[in-house]
Amino acid sequence: MIIIKFGGTSVQDVASIRSVINIVKAKLHKQPIVVVSAVAGATNQLIESARCAVAGKKEESVGILNSLRNRHLEIAEDLIKDSGELDNVNKSIDDIITKLANLVEGVSLIGELTNRSLDMFAAQGELLSSNVIAPAMKEAELEVKWFDARQVMITDEQYASAIPNIPVLADKCRTLITPLFKEWQVVLTQGFIGSTSSGITTTLGRGGSDYSAALLGAAMDAEDIEIWTDVDGVLTTDPRIVPHAKRVKQMSFREASELAYFGAKVLHPATIIPAVEKNIPVHVYNTKNPDFGGTLIAAKLHLSKEAQSSSCVIKSIAFKKDITIFNITSSRMLLAHGFLYSIFEIFKKHKTAVDVVSTTEVSVSLTIDNLENLESIVRDLSAFSQVQVESKRAIVCLVGEQMRKTAGIAARTFGAIRDININMVSQGASEINLTFVIDEKDVDAVVKRLHDEFFSGPLPADIFE
Repeated sequence: MIIIKFGGTSVQDVASIRSVINIVKAKLHKQPIVVVSAVAGATNQLIESARCAVAGKKEESVGILNSLRNRHLEIAEDLIKDSGELDNVNKSIDDIITKLANLVEGVSLIGELTNRSLDMFAAQGELLSSNVIAPAMKEAELEVKWFDARQVMITDEQYASAIPNIPVLADKCRTLITPLFKEWQVVLTQGFIGSTSSGITTTLGRGGSDYSAALLGAAMDAEDIEIWTDVDGVLTTDPRIVPHAKRVKQMSFREASELAYFGAKVLHPATIIPAVEKNIPVHVYNTKNPDFGGTLIAAKLHLSKEAQSSSCVIKSIAFKKDITIFNITSSRMLLAHGFLYSIFEIFKKHKTAVDVVSTTEVSVSLTIDNLENLESIVRDLSAFSQVQVESKRAIVCLVGEQMRKTAGIAARTFGAIRDININMVSQGASEINLTFVIDEKDVDAVVKRLHDEFFSGPLPADIFE
């Protein structure tokens, strides 16, 4: 059994969905569970509809919903020719949009948008797309069972970033999904969405469809997890900055985890964790180029002697923009214990994750990418320290398994960008990455120079293409 997850750009239109159907047809012998995202842009539209509703722009909010309805109806009409089946799909779409319109009325009336209500909006994108794609597969003569992910993806009540109950998920997958393959060739379900134990819809946070796929793969003891997107696997960097970026054919779980966390767009940061725990390989493929090799992410890589002895130890360069630096100083804490504890307690209190940390005896520099509670954090930190905040920064991260065993990586890195100001440097917490912080406006130049430094010339063929 395998998990096949299709992202928003993979199901964005009629041609893309037809490609999805052909991909699934070729894998029927592997008993696929297909996980789909909302069509590209739909989640953003749903959230915008919610924002308009709470702002009293009810007409604009409903207009967004109607455009979503029309988009899905048009896709369905092109894919589904059976009039009875098409009527059922149209009714499903109308029911979802009507439910959303009622939600708009309620939010507009009370003038409040909680994360619980926002999840109700955002979750409908996956329900809309899956209610079109499953009948389209049936039209293509696939025996497909539409399955509501909320029956198995039971979460806590942390709306907008809910945490799944892994033991419950595994138990429900065994009892509810496994028996379906006695009757059906394909089980099609949704990523991103879940439900509390009392049946209230939740979401796993933006990008959570990849995570859903990995969780289902672990729960079902899948032999493989396939992530289908709109790029040819994991690349040596963002092709929008370096158009000639190379495909990475294979990389370790650790390398992929670091890249995902520090900005690589191909994978959700949490995707790798369930796969690692069950040692399930993850493949990243391009829906628009399905015959291309993609990227294999696994615990054990099959490398030639050439690759093992290669001087190219960097696999990829990732970056994350919209970063804010906190420079926290307190001379009162010299030789005192508890300074770091006091700082991180505040970030914990305000539910704000920290990315990069650099410390001295009396000062700490750290970065965050969530400014929702910025003022409160600064206020609490100022009670025992001086706080300086620097915005419009970016994290750049070089990742490779052999970095720590190879001399000269830092010298080559900073030599290539010697005229660029570096705000922070972090190396040592992980033996496979070198991370630093720069001004956001310098990202393109830095990434281009580093790519030229580490990926020019001959590269091992079993790793790069």
